[in-house]
Formats: sequence, structure tokens, C-alpha cells
Amino acid sequence: MKIAALIVAAGRGARASGSAPVPKQYAVIGGAPVITYAVDTFAALKSISAVQIITHPDDDKLFSDSAVMTSTKISPPVHGGATRQASVLAGLEAVAALSPDLVLIHDAARPFVSSQTIENVIAALAWAPGAIAAVPLADTLKRAHPDGTIASTIDRAGLWRAQTPQGFHYSAILQGHRAATAAGRQDFTDDAALAEWAGIKVALVEDSADNVKITTAADILAADRRLATDMTTGTMETRTGSGFDVHRFTDGDHVWLGGIKIPHSHKLDGHSDADVVLHALTDALLGVIGDGDIGQHFPPSDPQWKGAASMLFLADAARRVGARGGRIINVDVTVLAEAPRIGPHRPQMQDAIAQALGLTVDRVGIKATTTEGMGFTGRREGIAAMATATVMLPTSDAQRPRSIR
Repeated sequence: MKIAALIVAAGRGARASGSAPVPKQYAVIGGAPVITYAVDTFAALKSISAVQIITHPDDDKLFSDSAVMTSTKISPPVHGGATRQASVLAGLEAVAALSPDLVLIHDAARPFVSSQTIENVIAALAWAPGAIAAVPLADTLKRAHPDGTIASTIDRAGLWRAQTPQGFHYSAILQGHRAATAAGRQDFTDDAALAEWAGIKVALVEDSADNVKITTAADILAADRRLATDMTTGTMETRTGSGFDVHRFTDGDHVWLGGIKIPHSHKLDGHSDADVVLHALTDALLGVIGDGDIGQHFPPSDPQWKGAASMLFLADAARRVGARGGRIINVDVTVLAEAPRIGPHRPQMQDAIAQALGLTVDRVGIKATTTEGMGFTGRREGIAAMATATVMLPTSDAQRPRSIR
């Protein structure tokens, strides 16, 4: 079964613009842009075949700088329309070539969605043509007079607050969106409302209230405080992983180190591009979460990785960390080589790695040393690299919401 996830990130976030110099989906919380949290969570799930992000035409640079393209599942973004409804339709049309069976639609401004919520919505689609994450209302509701006084009390029995993701059988919701557009309807506030109009039955999947939507400037500050609190109160723990890699020289005229092509008298021999820096760093990240090593996930015996850019391996490791709810704090690499010299290329290496991991360059350490002419590196037979990674990870599982029929 093919399942596509649409991440809607084309809004302007007017209510959040008071304190944020950028749209809310690109505001930084917990050291990373808001959009990266939801994208990482969806991309990490085995059940998700593809992730399609819908952005605003004015946000191309913001999107590029957000370093969100950390998985081969993530397609290049498509531009949305003037309304959320138009943006979703653009995303639905963009994944048509995949011919997905199901589609999940999620707001980029909901960074705290859990993988369990996503799986529960998918599970509900086995018996319902549509399903949405939702929270039953607990507060008493009041209807107001124009003067601000209470007009009446509304019975909250059976009332739910809609959240995302909202999932549907792909062909049905695509047909519904096309029909709504043809009918001149652009006023639906969420896809479930459009589905109701189109006659698509939608199930409710009970979600956690933690799956909040960032709407105002205060929400941005609260989300940042929430992540900071998690890191200091024991709900998050600090872990460190290490990695080591070595490749021998062979005939060639350049080496790949830290994602940068450096002219040299030889190249490094390997099934991929033999970037020892990124290989060591990939293993360090995998070590943090106890998820094997680079050879397990990208075996040299697999021809699809022949000549592959090692940035793909690093991005996959970062995605796996993100799937566990982890945030990379910093990474540090030491290169052992007589040549080429690393110093002149350090800034470019730092920038490339920082972009891949969603870090600032001051959180990427690149150092180099020789072995004083000793050993295989001293004899200029190859290059070795050692790496460490520090990551904050949750100490407990997320709350598991239940599905209702």
C-alpha cells in the first residue's frame, strides 16, 4: 500500500508575525525550524511512501535554509495557492504520479504530532474512507452576544476539536477537492469539512492535546520553552555516539570529505563516494540510537549505492534520530591524514554538514591531524576519520491515543 503525506506549509501565519521575522513554520524552536519536526516524523515512518511539502512562492530560500530535505522520501516542494484548500489540492495533484492508495494531510505548524497518532489515523482508514486526529472537548462552551456577554451555553456532548493529520483514500479526496474547486468553493477550513461536503464519511481518531498548532507569537515561545523544558527536566536525556571510518587511496584526482569535493593526487576507494568524514559521522548518529551501522543500512553489496553521495547516508541517520524524537545538538569530527590539508576547506565542510543536519555551523566541529608519518595514514595510503555526535532524546514513549468507531 502506498501512503503519501502532504505537509502544508504555504500559510503566512499573520497572528504569529508580531515576534517572528519569518512565517511561523520557519520560526526556530528547540534549535530547529518548526517545519522540520513534522517532516522528520512522517519521513521516518516505514508506512509512509512519500512526503510532499507545499510551500509559499516567497519562501523558497527559507525552505532551502531549513535543511528539511533529510530523506529520499521527501519530494521537492510545490507551491501552494491563495487558500489552504488550494494548497492542499496542489499537493494532491503533485503526488498523482505516485498513485497513492491513501493520503495524510498535516499542518507544518503542528510540530509535536506523534508517530502513534499518524499510525492510528492510517489504521482507521482500513474501515473508513476518511479519518482525522481529534480531541474531545472538555471545556464548557458559551455563545456570546455582540456586546460580549453570554447568550447561551452550548452542550459539548459529542463535540470534538479537529487536528491533523487528516487521512483519506486518495482518489476520493482528490475528486472531492476538484469538485469543490469546480463549484467555486474555497471556504473550507479543513479537509474533513470538504470531505463532509463531498459525501465522504470521516472517522474520529482520539489524539493527544499535545499535538498543538502554532498560531500566535505566544505559541512559538511556548513551543520553544516546551522543548527546552523537556531537555532539562528529565523527559529528555543526552546521549553521545561515536563513529570511525577509513578508506585507502586509489587512482584519481579528487577526494570527497565532509560533503566537499577536494582536488587531490588520488581518490578514496569505496563503493560509494568513500567520504570518510560523513561515514564516521553517520555511524556516530546511528550509535546514539543503537541502530546498527552504515554497512547494515547501506551494504556495499547493494548496487544502488555504488558511487552514491554519502550525504544520503548522513541524512538517513539524521532522519532516524528525528523519528525517535531526538534533536542533534552538535557533532565533532577529527580527520587523520597527511594530505590533503583540511584547513582551507573547513568552512565549506562545516556549512555542508550543518545544512544536512539542520544545525548552525558553530555546532559542527571539524579538526585534522597527521600521524607524524606513522602508520597507513603516515605513509599516505589512505585517510581515517573519527566522529562524535551529541543528541537529546526523549526518555519515555509518547502518549498513545486510541481510535474510536
